[in-house]
Amino acid sequence: MSELCLTILCPPAVEEKLLDLLLLSPNAAVFTSAPTAAHGLAFGSLNQTEQVLGRAFATQVQVVIPEADRQALLGDIQEQFAGAGLRYWITPVIDAGEIA
Repeated sequence: MSELCLTILCPPAVEEKLLDLLLLSPNAAVFTSAPTAAHGLAFGSLNQTEQVLGRAFATQVQVVIPEADRQALLGDIQEQFAGAGLRYWITPVIDAGEIA
């Protein structure tokens, strides 16, 4: 079965809610999160500090999921975070495993 990496840019205001959703989701067995700076977002969505710096403060979440679980997880995220300003993209995972 092929796997995908779902990358999500999340505004700080909804970070904890997104992480809680993923922790409770059977479709998100392994994920990471890290603070990041997002560039190229719409000017109106940035606060004054972000406008001066030219970047938005965000959390980047990466979730490794089976391709078969893609629609279920995206559906849950879209249902709970409509209008929250999340951005996402999906890339194939070429290889994965555990180094023991």
